[in-house]
Amino acid sequence: MLHTAEIATSKRDELRDITREVISYVRKSGVQNGIAVVYCPHTTAGIAINENADPDVKHDVLMRLDEVYPWEHPKYRHAEGNTASHLKSITAGPSQSIIIHEGELLLGRWQGIYFCEFDGPRRRQYYVKIIEG
Repeated sequence: MLHTAEIATSKRDELRDITREVISYVRKSGVQNGIAVVYCPHTTAGIAINENADPDVKHDVLMRLDEVYPWEHPKYRHAEGNTASHLKSITAGPSQSIIIHEGELLLGRWQGIYFCEFDGPRRRQYYVKIIEG
């Protein structure tokens, strides 16, 4: 079962919690045991799993990514000027796989699933593939 989700981001760099949406797709699928794959088809965005209890974690992650991958650098050659977004996307990765056990995602107590925007604001898509097994 494949779900396509739309998301509108509002900032250049943003971590949007999509955990509830993914849980909803799992529950609607009726799958009790399997895998949920959350995939981002964009080269300047990604999917991550990390803490969702303290909002300061999102701030700190984005701050540090900006330090590691500054928006402007004298040696960047990419004509669109968004090399930092591509580097951040590579770091986050395009997908995450989460085990489904007894109808629930096996996320840790503090974990959430994030759509990672690194070149916004934009309208984006991500996919959730539910695989029974």
